[in-house]
Amino acid sequence: MASPSKPAKTNNLAKAEQDQKSLGKYFRGVRSEFKKVIWPTKKQILTYSLVVIVVSILVALAIYGLDYVIRGILGLFIKA
Repeated sequence: MASPSKPAKTNNLAKAEQDQKSLGKYFRGVRSEFKKVIWPTKKQILTYSLVVIVVSILVALAIYGLDYVIRGILGLFIKA
């Protein structure tokens, strides 16, 4: 025969309190980690953004160029 357990309300309340403590601990940890982050300066952000834009344009042009060349080569073999 099973032993008597705590009422369901007490278990739910205890779980809710534990979840709340865990959530608070989680956010304290997040806040602590954010303090360790070395955020980039405005100049660094602008530099990195410019690099990303230039590299993206160069890759797009390279893909376009390869597509143009391959289309030309295939055009020599396939006469439509």
